[in-house]
Amino acid sequence: MSSASTGKLASLAAAVLQPGFVGTTPPPWVCRWLGEGLGSVVLFARNIVDLDQVAALTATLRAERPDVIVAIDEEAGDVTRIESARGSSRPGNFALGTVDDPELTREVAGDLGRELAAVGVTLNYAPDADVNSNPANPVIGVRAFGADPALVARHTVAWVRGLQSGGVAACAKHFPGHGDTKVDSHHDLPRIGGTRQQLDAAELVPFRAAVAAGVRAVMTGHLLVPALDPELPATLSPRILGGLLRDELGFSGLVVTDAVEMRAVADRYGFAGAAVRALAAGADAICVGGERADEDAARELRDAIVAAVLAGELTEDRLAEAAQRVGQLATWTTAARAGLPPHRSGADCSPVGLAAARRAVRVTARLGAESALPLAAAPHVVEFAPPHNIAMGPETPWGLAAPLAGLLPGTTSLRLGEADLPVDPTAGASGRPLVLVVRDLHRHEWMGVAVRRAIATRPDAVVVELGVPALVAGAVHVATHGATRAGACAAAELLAGTRSAAEPLLADLGDTVVR
Repeated sequence: MSSASTGKLASLAAAVLQPGFVGTTPPPWVCRWLGEGLGSVVLFARNIVDLDQVAALTATLRAERPDVIVAIDEEAGDVTRIESARGSSRPGNFALGTVDDPELTREVAGDLGRELAAVGVTLNYAPDADVNSNPANPVIGVRAFGADPALVARHTVAWVRGLQSGGVAACAKHFPGHGDTKVDSHHDLPRIGGTRQQLDAAELVPFRAAVAAGVRAVMTGHLLVPALDPELPATLSPRILGGLLRDELGFSGLVVTDAVEMRAVADRYGFAGAAVRALAAGADAICVGGERADEDAARELRDAIVAAVLAGELTEDRLAEAAQRVGQLATWTTAARAGLPPHRSGADCSPVGLAAARRAVRVTARLGAESALPLAAAPHVVEFAPPHNIAMGPETPWGLAAPLAGLLPGTTSLRLGEADLPVDPTAGASGRPLVLVVRDLHRHEWMGVAVRRAIATRPDAVVVELGVPALVAGAVHVATHGATRAGACAAAELLAGTRSAAEPLLADLGDTVVR
């Protein structure tokens, strides 16, 4: 093959990559690659200081290639990149699903879409359309709208329409559904059980709805789903990407992989091997750079794709088709951004988000215990920190102590992990209200032991759950349905008495009042 033909293949291979990079300005290799065919880049928390800086960064990218797709993984909940330094000012999916007002979900997503579009982001790896049917799921949880397929579907549709009305392409993930598993695909290959009929009634319901609503992109999950393909993970499966997503669901937009360096596929098929197999199976874009974010990684993928075409492992037509779909999305994003107002410096919070987070707070109290709220004095707050979830940036702050201290001066706090758990978690709270803050209490045995020990000593303690409230503990239990800054502020207002508790949503349930 001539050098000109090889150069064409290299340009096509670059077009289907969506690499990340290190730094708050584009490195020289990214700018050079944009001139050589690179069609997209993806931003992570490490690339973001504030909105003004992001606007300048994307302007630099577009100076090299005006139609470049700038992607981000911004779920506007516990998984946030654009607000990673402060925590999300918008509630996440589970909080919105709890409120169950699709118009509110659309409003929150539209608010996010306008913000992202104004700073030059054009593709968002969201919403999470997974049905979180397994409470023990270690990686989805509050990222999902809920466990009911119909609820997840209507909010997925609302989120897609809201985001795209703001000028940013939505990307439903993680196809065909990452909810019913105990395994995190960052670390290993999850297996999704169930018959095809069960998948049709649960996992696939939100994705069918997203496709019908016009979602512009779908992200594949690194999942083994034997009812669909007993041998290959979804990302690498022609049956799933072609037969199911394209032919049966009728999706004609961009199929992008979850990060190709994730161990679920990279450990089994190799970093570059997984990328080649994904393209051959029907994927159009390869996300990379969460962990491997340098030119060497991008070059390894590009060269492997070219080599696969030359070896007959990947057809040039399939590669060209993938690059064409990238170009089609770039055309849509360029048109969607036309006429949008520019970024206004200084706008860095969402009043829409706080109002939505307030609506998601739920209080469960035993009869007679309702008087514990608001707190009578500045409390002592004990926050129990679970192991880090890799999908949620370690730099993103969470917790209730800071917003409570802002409303109730004199608030003290302590954060504990499993390794540093004291015999008495209530020490330091004598004569003061005690607030116990947990995340997914039901999933962490050590946390449950500590909370039970604390409640035995202080039965008046208020328990605040920032995760999935599958286990209600304490005489007074407050659930925010997410660990966002907005949710924490809403809960702090309630505890401090600066906002009254929501009106009861359910009738008296024997010895429990739910609000």
